[in-house]
Amino acid sequence: MAEPKLDPTIPPGLHLVSAFISMEPTNTLLSLSRECGGGLVTEGVQRFIWDHCISNEAGEKGYGPYLRNFVKRLISEVESRNGTVLDELYERCGYYMSSLKDDRLVKGSARVHKCISFLFPDGCEPPSCSKSSNLVVPLHCSLNMLEGDTGCSVWPSSLYLSEFVLSFPDIFSNKSCFEVGSGVGLVGICLSHVKASQVILSDGDLSTLSNMKLNLKLNQLSAETDVLERFGEDPNTVQAELYNKSKVKCFHLPWESATESELEDYLPDIILGADVIYDPSCLPHLLRVLVILLKQKKAYTQTWEESCEGRLQDAEHIDVNGASEGKSLFAHDIHCVTIQNGNRTDPCHVEELHGGSSVARLMKCPVAYIASVIRNIDTFNCFLKLAEEANLVIADITEALVPLNLLPYMQSYNRSSIRLFTVKCK
Repeated sequence: MAEPKLDPTIPPGLHLVSAFISMEPTNTLLSLSRECGGGLVTEGVQRFIWDHCISNEAGEKGYGPYLRNFVKRLISEVESRNGTVLDELYERCGYYMSSLKDDRLVKGSARVHKCISFLFPDGCEPPSCSKSSNLVVPLHCSLNMLEGDTGCSVWPSSLYLSEFVLSFPDIFSNKSCFEVGSGVGLVGICLSHVKASQVILSDGDLSTLSNMKLNLKLNQLSAETDVLERFGEDPNTVQAELYNKSKVKCFHLPWESATESELEDYLPDIILGADVIYDPSCLPHLLRVLVILLKQKKAYTQTWEESCEGRLQDAEHIDVNGASEGKSLFAHDIHCVTIQNGNRTDPCHVEELHGGSSVARLMKCPVAYIASVIRNIDTFNCFLKLAEEANLVIADITEALVPLNLLPYMQSYNRSSIRLFTVKCK
C-alpha cells in the first residue's frame, strides 16, 4: 500500500517543516517525523525531509552543525528500526562529517538564521486573528541564551507575547506601542503585522539594537529614520507606502540611565515587555522607566484639559453643523486630531476628523503587558514590592486572556511556564 503523500502546507508536514526552519531540537524533529509516518520514519518521510528541509534553500543555508546532528540522528532512527535509509541522506551525512570540523554548536557562539512560523487554526477569522493562514518571521539570532548574547536570542516569553499580540489584534491595532527590552524584535514585528499605529522598540545593548534593525529589514520593515532610503525619495511614494504600515522606531535605552526628558516625546497607549523581570539589581531602573511611560500620558492629558478649559467655555453656545445650543462644540461635533510637531502631539489643535476617534480615546490611561517566566520567586516578589511603592497595580491575566496556540510544532516551548501581567497606574 502506497504511503499517503505529505503536504508541506498542512499538518503534519507543515509542522515538521516549521520545526526545522525554527531550529527546534533534534528530538522534536524526530518526533514529528514519526508522526508523519504513522510511528515510523518511512522512506516517504525521508524523501519529504530531503525535498523540503535538507536539499532546498533552507538546508543549503542552514547552520551546518545543526544539520549534521539532525541527519546523523535521523539515520540512526531509521537503522534502529531496520528501515532503509535514502542514499542521499548517507551522502549528505558524509559531507557534513568531512567538512565540518569545528562544532561551534556546543560553544554556542554562532549567529544563525531561523524562521518562526505562527500557524493560525482552520476557521480562524478576523478580528480574532490574522487573515493569512500563517505568518513566517525570519530572524537573525544567537544560539547562546546566557553568556553575553541574551538580547539576540529568542526567549519563551517573547514567543508568548508575540502569540498574544497576534491572537488579540484589536488590543494593539491603531495603538502606539512601546516595548522595553525588545531583543531580536519579534514582538515588534508582530505589532506591525496587526497594524499598530506606531511601534517603538528599545534595548540597552548596542549590539542587540543593531541585530534588531537587521531583523526588521529581513521582515521588510525599516526604522523610521530609514523610510526615504527604503521607499525612494518621492514623498508621494513614501506617503502611499506608509499609509498601511506601522511606523517603527528603534533606539538605545539603558534602563539605569534613562531620563524622563528622554522619554517625554513618547506617549504610548501600550507598553510591552518580555522576560524583563530577571535581575533584582535592574528592577528599580525598569520600574522607573515603566512609571515614566505609564504616567506621562495621564499627566499630559490633564495639562491638555486645563489648557483647553477656556476653549470649552467659549464653545458652549456655538452652533456648528447642527450642534444643539448649550452643547460643547468639542464634546458634540469635533473629534480630536493629533497634529505632529516633531515627535510631540498637540491634541489642542482640533478639526473635523473623517472617521476619527473621540477625545475619550486620548484620555484613556496606558497599560503595560509583561510576559515572564518566574524563575526566582524572590526576584518576582521584589518586583511586586517595588511596583507597589511606585503606585503601580499588577494583575495576573494569564487565565483571563489565553492566546491561541500558534506554535503547535514547537515542542521545546513550554507556554504553561509563562505568566502574563498587566501594569497600570493607581
